[in-house]
Amino acid sequence: MNGVRVKVCGLKTPADVAAAAAAGAQYIGLNFFAKSPRSVDVQTARALALLAPGGMCKVSLTVDADDAMLDAITAAVPLDMLQLHGHETPARVAEVRARYGLPVMKAVGVASEEDLPQLLDYSLVADQILVDAKAPKGAALPGGNGLPFDWRLVAQRRWLRPWMLAGGLTPENVAEAVRLTNARQVDVASGVESAPGVKDAARMTAFVRAATAMAAPGIPKLR
Repeated sequence: MNGVRVKVCGLKTPADVAAAAAAGAQYIGLNFFAKSPRSVDVQTARALALLAPGGMCKVSLTVDADDAMLDAITAAVPLDMLQLHGHETPARVAEVRARYGLPVMKAVGVASEEDLPQLLDYSLVADQILVDAKAPKGAALPGGNGLPFDWRLVAQRRWLRPWMLAGGLTPENVAEAVRLTNARQVDVASGVESAPGVKDAARMTAFVRAATAMAAPGIPKLR
């Protein structure tokens, strides 16, 4: 494997976890945003996290969650990372990181160059940055909409923290996305589904194979 790491987000069943592991994903995402077709409750998430093999990073996805919600999630689910996917400020990211003692990944929506300064702002307080497509105005979901953005906006860029490319990635386009951006990590949700919230094991395998087939040589590994 060439060092590209894959996160499959929005897993809902034991079969999803097994398929992600078999495909070679390094991260799984458990979605707690109730409006998402990929959402799970705390007890389901706990059961899924306990099925993950050793070494797989288990990530919770929340959207503008308050402390009470995060307390309930972290108390029950054995997590390795918290993903904040809402309008959390840099101060809130720092607060969550300090309160729970877990690495925090902050999602930042990108549609134009005007959005890029936020990536630097959040890299000062988060452990990782998820560079996602900005949700269209009026969208019910902040991510997972299956929409890519112009990858040239982040091509060859580096920030203070490791970053992960997301937004409309599929088995058919992820190789090109990796080639163009030199992303060392990629995230997928809807791109490996047969219907909203229904993961497809064959597409997971195809996605991981495509993502890891085209990475450019000589890029330093993530710290």
